[in-house]
Amino acid sequence: MSEVRGQRSEVGDRIPPPVIILGVPVHPVTFEGFLDVVAAFIAAGAPRQICTANPEFVMTAQRQPEFMRVLQEADLVLPDGVGLLWAARRQGVELPERVTGSDGIDLLAERAAREGWRMFLLGAMPGVAEKTAAILRARYPGLNVAGTFPGSPRDGDYPEIARRIKAARPDILLVAYGAPQQDVWIARHKEDLAVPVSMGVGGAFDFVAGVQRRAPRLLIRMNLEWLWRLVTQPWRWRRQLDLPRFAWRVVRGGAKMEDGR
Repeated sequence: MSEVRGQRSEVGDRIPPPVIILGVPVHPVTFEGFLDVVAAFIAAGAPRQICTANPEFVMTAQRQPEFMRVLQEADLVLPDGVGLLWAARRQGVELPERVTGSDGIDLLAERAAREGWRMFLLGAMPGVAEKTAAILRARYPGLNVAGTFPGSPRDGDYPEIARRIKAARPDILLVAYGAPQQDVWIARHKEDLAVPVSMGVGGAFDFVAGVQRRAPRLLIRMNLEWLWRLVTQPWRWRRQLDLPRFAWRVVRGGAKMEDGR
C-alpha cells in the first residue's frame, strides 16, 4: 500500500495545479512536462486519461454536462488552443505554451521508441490508423505499435475493441474519434481496458497519414490554425462561432483561477 501511495504522490508532484477556465481545468504544462507526466503514469500503471482542450471544447462542455464532467475528472488536460492561453493571461497567470494533440503524437512516438512503450492506435477511417502506424515506425525506429483498429464509439463495437486492446497490452492508447465522443468513450471504458495512458487525439491520425493537410507552420506560429481549418473545412463554420462566444464569456468574467479542482 505504501508503494502505491508513493507512486500516486510522484505522479501528483509532476502535475501543476490547473487554471480553471469556464469550469474546465487546464494544466500549465509544456510538451516536455506532458511527456514526463506520461512517463509517470506508465510507471504507476493505473489507468489514466489525458484530454486536450481548446475554446471550442470548453464551449461544448458548457452545453454537455457529461463532457464537462469528463474534462473535470481527467488526470491531465492539455492547453490545445491559443484562446486558452489568452484567457489564462486575463487571470494574471500563464499557460506556458500550446500542447497540441497533432504535435504530441509525434513526440509521444519518439519517446515511446526510446522508452520501449507500446502504443495502440484506435479510430479514424479504415486504413488510416494502419498508415499512421507505418509512418511513425519509419520516423522512429524501434517504435512498437502493438495494434491498430478503426472501430467506432458505438456500444456494439466495444467488445471487439476491448478484445484487441487487452490482447495488445499497450502502455498508451490514442483514440481518434473526435471530441467529445473520444473523451467520453475513454472515460466510460478506461477502467475496463486498464491502459496506463489513454488520450483522445482528434484528427491527428489524418494529419500523420496525409489524409488531411495541417495548416502551414507560419500560420501555426501566428496562432491562425483556426482560420486554416475554416478555409479548408468550411462546414466547421458553426463550430467556429464558439470562438467569439468563448471570448465574450471570458471578458464577462466567466474564467477564474483556483488552486485545484
